[in-house]
Amino acid sequence: MTAQHCSRCGSRMVPAIIAERQREQCPACGFISYRNPAPVAMAVIEHEGKLVLIRRRDAPLAGYWAPPAGYVEIGESVAGAAIREAREESGLEIVLDELAGVYSQADVEVLIVAYRAHAVGGSLVAGDDASEAALFACGQLPQQPPVAAGTATDAWLQQVILDLTAPWRQAEAVT
Repeated sequence: MTAQHCSRCGSRMVPAIIAERQREQCPACGFISYRNPAPVAMAVIEHEGKLVLIRRRDAPLAGYWAPPAGYVEIGESVAGAAIREAREESGLEIVLDELAGVYSQADVEVLIVAYRAHAVGGSLVAGDDASEAALFACGQLPQQPPVAAGTATDAWLQQVILDLTAPWRQAEAVT
């Protein structure tokens, strides 16, 4: 559990079983702290007939290639966050084409909403928390080792990326 003090009255939170789950509850005012996954927006972008990937500079999956993604902030929609993250991490202005998928896992603290998109402007450049940005043709995606050491989030995120980029990998078998 994470909350140490009640956000309403400041009393120390205590573990309690509520609705068959362990949660934290304030013994003074009864406030219950619910832990919810943080929403993350991801954009699987096509640009010049190729897939845009950034090399992640920070965790999770630091050093791995992935589509641009990041947390949804207060005051923006999930779609707006996908557009913002694409601009911040790849330098590209994008238009969202369709929902690609919604991904969650019980032991991971994020929920990913992924969109297929295409670039309509900007210049490809690594920005924000990307160390590199590049275009990859069908069947030419970078080979990445499985996550050997890391968190449940790292292994899950790598699987989400493999799922979302599968059409770009399958072209390898066809060509």
